[in-house]
Amino acid sequence: MDTCTLGDLLDVVGGPALRLHTAPAGRAVPVTEAVLHDGHAPLPRLPGALLLAVGVRAAEAGPLVRAAAEAELAGVVVRGADGPVEEARAHGIALLSVAEDAAWHQVHLLLASAIGARPAAASDTGLGDLFALADAIAAATGGATAVEDPRQRILAYSTVSGQPVDEDRRQGILGLQVPASAENTEQYRRLFAADRPVRLPALSGSGLPRLAMPVRAGGETLGSVWVVDAGSLAPDAEDTLVQGASTAALLLLRARAARELARHRNSDLLRRLLDGTADAPTAAERLGVAGPARVAAFVLDSAASVPDAERTALRLLDVVRLQCEARYGRHACVLLDGVVYAVLPGSGERHRKLAEDIVARAGQALRVPVRAALGEVAPGAAGLADSRADADLVLRLLDAELPVAAVDEVRARVTLLRLAEVMAERRELSAGAWQRVLAYDAGHGTEYARTLVCWFDAGCDMAGAARLLAVHPNTCRYRLRQLQQHAGVDLDDPDERLVLWLQLRTLAGITAATP
Repeated sequence: MDTCTLGDLLDVVGGPALRLHTAPAGRAVPVTEAVLHDGHAPLPRLPGALLLAVGVRAAEAGPLVRAAAEAELAGVVVRGADGPVEEARAHGIALLSVAEDAAWHQVHLLLASAIGARPAAASDTGLGDLFALADAIAAATGGATAVEDPRQRILAYSTVSGQPVDEDRRQGILGLQVPASAENTEQYRRLFAADRPVRLPALSGSGLPRLAMPVRAGGETLGSVWVVDAGSLAPDAEDTLVQGASTAALLLLRARAARELARHRNSDLLRRLLDGTADAPTAAERLGVAGPARVAAFVLDSAASVPDAERTALRLLDVVRLQCEARYGRHACVLLDGVVYAVLPGSGERHRKLAEDIVARAGQALRVPVRAALGEVAPGAAGLADSRADADLVLRLLDAELPVAAVDEVRARVTLLRLAEVMAERRELSAGAWQRVLAYDAGHGTEYARTLVCWFDAGCDMAGAARLLAVHPNTCRYRLRQLQQHAGVDLDDPDERLVLWLQLRTLAGITAATP
């Protein structure tokens, strides 16, 4: 099992909650636990521990930092931003801080949860520990127990034999969701307004009462614990439930920290896979990408007015991840430079429909138009960087009339777009008669460039070009004769005609539909 590092810890709980001031030994330093400091006792030798400087003013924590370094601790956490940074650097120990008004017991709970998370447990939701806790509470209280999240989904339940249950419990466990009802809504309102165990009556004539307790950490409601009360609960059942809810908070925080840490690492790995810098077989194994797959790219419409684009892009990431996980389970998504990329497994039959659904749902949820592009289906993870490049090109072609497209649907336009990029980068490909044509048009107010493009698009047929231009064929003939005379264009040379058409279409962006 991998060891939590200082960098892992900051990835999970960094930002406003935990600020790093200095880390002389780097962010890869292992962090084994978070310990509370007792100012009246000597520091124990705990290599890798993170010391919480309880009762010590940040500005006066210099001696504590020196003692922590001698005890081989990984770092010191002070309350407030004016800690002894220079002393920490001099002694090679990390210095971190929390807000002045942070409660130390909440900080300790948060850090202990994050340190307990491991990347190796990415697929582990922590439900095993929650099931063990439910059994322990049920055995101690004498009533069948369930642990729920704030959305009334059942995360774990006890399996102690012989304890009475009712139909509400059976149905909830069967669907892992508490049955909805007006009575239930009122009971949850009462429960989440309390800070102690609440005794709740049966919901129906055949049901049983409940003893329930909200699960909270740092003011955040994480869920609730429910015990069936058949009239034979232990006298200290309420005290047991209070302790059980505290343990449940720790387990839920730890599970969430593990998920966030795994998600961060997977996002970084996916980013490197998509830009071609990761080892494809290793990345594919860790991300769960096997067999053919393609990259889908989702982006907010650049023409729309978005007050907080960064936050809206993060919400778009959540929508894409939720929809992909609903279809594929564990899924690889990442937000890069405002674009949400998702790896869609399979040969691609249903990928476009999924992209359309996400665009519709995201547009409704975010109230901003969303565009989606699908790259080429790659045979394996090694081809996903190319699929991402395809998707990026397709994104540049999308608009309100074409909000979703796969690269195969717009292959010709993508090819011209890529040709334009290549030709613009190479002097020998961008030079030629097309520039003289444009210069003559600009100086004389003529439309020779568009006339040429229409003639080329019509297969060098004068009547067809005239229809595209809405002029008489003789007008086309006159323009082309003048063009050859004033711009030095040889329209009898098929190679020059092809190069002129490519340059005018790709580099100048002129089409037959140009007004």
